[in-house]
Amino acid sequence: MGQAQTSIVTGGGAGIGRAIALHLAQAGDNVIVADLNASGAGETVALIEQAGGSGQAAALNITDRAAVDDLIGRACDLRCLVNNAGIFDVKSFDTLSADDFRRMYEVNLVALFGLCQSAARVMPRGGTIVNIASRAMLGAAQYVHYATSKAAVAGFTRSLALELAPKGIRVNAVAPGVIETDMLRARSDTNLDALRALQPGGELGTPDDIAAAVEFLASPQAKFITGQVLLVDGGRSLGGSLGI
Repeated sequence: MGQAQTSIVTGGGAGIGRAIALHLAQAGDNVIVADLNASGAGETVALIEQAGGSGQAAALNITDRAAVDDLIGRACDLRCLVNNAGIFDVKSFDTLSADDFRRMYEVNLVALFGLCQSAARVMPRGGTIVNIASRAMLGAAQYVHYATSKAAVAGFTRSLALELAPKGIRVNAVAPGVIETDMLRARSDTNLDALRALQPGGELGTPDDIAAAVEFLASPQAKFITGQVLLVDGGRSLGGSLGI
């Protein structure tokens, strides 16, 4: 049996990123779990190994381009990059500053660009990049700066897909809706019952729902799919009134 191909998952130390890393490892990849929180990355790798998979932890600040280039340069046979790491906070429009936008874009878009550029230089034909956007890209009150950064990720994804198509590298994005994670439950503005009531099916998503979509887009089964932004939100983005 040949050596396993490598996937890198940023923000893989918890929540959605951890689920993505576990899914890709179960699919047979050697998964590099990159996270600002080294202990969280290590915990994810331990779970991968307990399930019989292969993984390595990497402490990484994705805004450090030199560290990003070093990590990707050491990844053997890189077939997939999943850009999951990002930041989020809640601020009303009248309290936002230009620095809030700069901080959000620096992590959610500029750092993502650096990861993609570095990965595209070493990926073979058949490689794939999956970016994590958000349903918030369609518009969201109380976090205009976050919503616009994720709308930018969607535009970046579609444009990069055109740039990398001649190299045989596919680029797609998954846009999660409300996903029940520890981070969501810990937020001071979270009312899970109210959030469920807004869902057409009355249920919130799970990290595994997002991981399954990423696994599919990263797989050979999706070889004819590029430049797409897949909404995984339980139908919330459909709008309209329930029952009418």
